Parts: sequence; C-alpha cells; structure tokens
Amino acid sequence: MRYISTRDASSTPTRFTDILLGGLAPDGGLYLPEEYPRLDDSDLTRLRITLNQRGYAALAAEVLKLFIDDIPEADIDAITARVYRSPIFDDEQIVPVSHVEGNLYLGHLSQGPTAAFKDMAMQLLGELFEYELARRDQPLNILGATSGDTGSAAEYAMRGRDRISVFMLTPAGRMTPFQQAQMFGLDDANIVNMALNGVFDDCQDVVKAISGDAEFKAKYHVGAVNSINWARLMAQVVYYISCWIRVTTDNAQRVSFSVPTGNFGDICAGHIARQMGLPIDRLIVATNENNVLDEFFRTGEYRVRSSAETWETSSPSMDISRASNFERFIFDALGRDADRTKELFGVQVKNGGFSLVEDEAFPRLAAEFGFASGSSHHEDRVREIGDLYARLGVLVDPHTADGLVVARRLGEDIEGPIVCLETALPVKFSDTIREATGQEPPIPERFEAIMRAPRRVRTVSNSVDEVKEIIAAHVENHPAR
Repeated sequence: MRYISTRDASSTPTRFTDILLGGLAPDGGLYLPEEYPRLDDSDLTRLRITLNQRGYAALAAEVLKLFIDDIPEADIDAITARVYRSPIFDDEQIVPVSHVEGNLYLGHLSQGPTAAFKDMAMQLLGELFEYELARRDQPLNILGATSGDTGSAAEYAMRGRDRISVFMLTPAGRMTPFQQAQMFGLDDANIVNMALNGVFDDCQDVVKAISGDAEFKAKYHVGAVNSINWARLMAQVVYYISCWIRVTTDNAQRVSFSVPTGNFGDICAGHIARQMGLPIDRLIVATNENNVLDEFFRTGEYRVRSSAETWETSSPSMDISRASNFERFIFDALGRDADRTKELFGVQVKNGGFSLVEDEAFPRLAAEFGFASGSSHHEDRVREIGDLYARLGVLVDPHTADGLVVARRLGEDIEGPIVCLETALPVKFSDTIREATGQEPPIPERFEAIMRAPRRVRTVSNSVDEVKEIIAAHVENHPAR
C-alpha cells in the first residue's frame, strides 16, 4: 500500500509511516491510498466474526493492516490492543450502538478520555507516533488547530509521550468553558496551547501556512494531527464498519449514516468505507448554520465564507466555512484528476470557492457516492434535544442533535437503519443542554475536577510568524527526550 497526493498523482508514491509523520504533502495536497482496498463478502464475514468474537481492538487491527504494510502485523495487533481497551474507553464495546426510535440509531463515539469522537482516532495516533519515532529516534512537533474537540483529544493522546510536543491553536473565546478547561487545564511540559484572535478557519490557515513552509517544517520536525493527517481517517473507517456490523445480521443489509460535520473529516471516512465496499446506502452531511457543505451538495456551489461570515453557534465544533478534507472527496469525484484538484483547492478556494454545477461529476454525487445533506439551526437542535430527553430519556449534545434533525428530515426517503454518529457527551455544552431540558447535563466522574484546574494558555495574534517563534523557542528550550 502506497499513498499519493491529491494535487500530484504522478509523484512517487509514499509509504504509510512517512505520511504518518508528515501530515500535508509537500505540494500542499492531502494523501490518499493509490487505490482503496476492497472488501468482498468473505472479508465482511471475517470482520463480523472478528468484532463479535474478539472485540473492537482486533477489528481495528484487521482494518489497519489493509492500509499499512511497513509496520509488522504483530506490532499493529499490539498497538490497537493498547489503544482500544478499558479504562481508556469506558465501554467494553468501545463503540456501542443504541436504538433511538424507528429506523434511527446512535453510534456512541464519545466513550474515550475527552468524551468526544476525536478520541477514536487520536488515541491510535498517539501510539503510532510514539512507535515510529522510537524506530527512527527522532522528535515530532505536532501543530494543530481546533474548533472544539480535536485539541483536547490530541493533547490527551500525546501528553507525556517521549519525543513529542503539541502546539494547538484555538479561536479565542469560541469554545465552551468545558472544552477550554480540558485543554488549558493540562500542565504537561510538552503541551502548548495558543488562543488566536480569530475564528477556526484563521487557525487552520496558520497551520497550513506553517506546514507549507518546507524549510521550517523540516528544521523543527513539524507534523499534524488534524484530519489532514491520513491516519486519522484510517482509524475512523473502523467505526463505520463496527456500526454497520452492530445493526445488521447479514452482509446484504445496507446502512445509512448521518454525520454532523464541518471539516468533512468524519464523513470522509464514511466515503472511504463505502468506496471499499462496505454496504452503506446514504451518507448524510449534517451541518449547522455554517452550511457551506450542505449548500454544495444541494447546488454544486462550494462557496467558502470569510471569518466575518462564519457564525458562532451552539454547535461550535462545526463553525467552519472551509472544509479541509473536502479536497479528498473532490479528488475522487473528479476521477482522481490531480491537476484539476490543484486548480480548485490551490487557486479557486483562495478566491472564494468553485462551482461544479456544469461539471459531469455533480449529478453523480448522490447516485455514485451516496451523498445527501441538510442543515440544522439553534432552534432545531434545542427542540431535538428537549423532545428526545422528555420522551425517551435520551440526552445528546448539540452536534449530534444536528445529525438527528437532518436524519429525520431525510429518513422518510431512506430504507433501512440510519446511524447518527455521536460527536461528544452533553456535558461539554451545558448552556444549550440547560436551555433545551431545564437541567444541567450529568458530569461523568472522570471529569468532576476539570473545571477547577488552573489554565495555561498563550494569547496570540493572527500571525504565522508569531506562532513560528513560539514553536522555535519551545523546541530550543525543551529538547526531545
């Protein structure tokens, strides 16, 4: 298995462990496998038996082996066994699935140490990084941006690890108090939090600019944990397979997924699983008021917004107007035309976006790739949270509520189960939960002391140079162990 860039498919294919540490391709593109591995009926049967008899860690190992050929299989088994276990995850199934009502199900992805779906991939990434850095005897300085849960998931996965430091940018004042407490309360020497004066897209632009500076990146061993890192998506493919197995009894049954998304990473993993042959019917893109992706799938117009046009909402992890992982999907939709992808994302997106209305690819998005979409607003998610809790005693966070709202709208035209992928536990969004239910969300025991911890965060301007200076100074003062 080798990997290519979305912007230069003719370049020399790259091994998994090289792209693991690199993040973005040198040409600014995103890595994807040369071709997706295929799952036939016998493969699906084998994976079903693996999950049912040996558990999620064994399933993850089998899926990862499809994408990795430069780590010994026994080491992959050991890595997934260290990651997907109790007490790191507080449910032995790791990703349990529960029935809501009718054809709606919830895929519970928030059983990890930061109560967010990002833990599913980030905990694996921490183990993979430490494993490969030890083999190479080199350091890694992780640079990331977060609109909510990526930062805490990354920091909890990397804290205290040898050879690794984490530099995380957050949009100042745009995360909930609980999310801020999770990140800023860490006192590990290898964790550096920076609150940037801007929105998430500004943070992401700084990360991309630094990642695109080849000289700086090489000198300071800069890597990525945002979903631009292929290993994140690879790990997320596993829970699509797991959820499909949990709600089906035979390999012919198809399942749809409703996925709250702003950066297109979570649902991009579903796209990859579907391309591999997993029997997925529809992939439902659920957005909030920042509906750039919903607008594209309805109209063919991908129109990115400015920072001033990006709404601050009650589902803040989706307050994104420029979806990084969207490039991977468009690359596939355009028949893997790297030159066209480079023109769209390297040039046109910088000028405000692009249109596929007249392109032959656009009509195929639903028929060939299975996509549908919708958007939800504050009143919708509050109503959904309150109604679900009052009628069924089921409490969900605002992002998951967005997914349920859109799934209900589209569900009448979809046969078979619809699994809504959970984003986070309700405790992270107490203001909205209180508005919807009149009650405080329950605080899991492992989080009871988090709000009292002192905060450690640096305020920075929207400046690439300033962030570079912080990285350089930290690396020089904290040499890798």
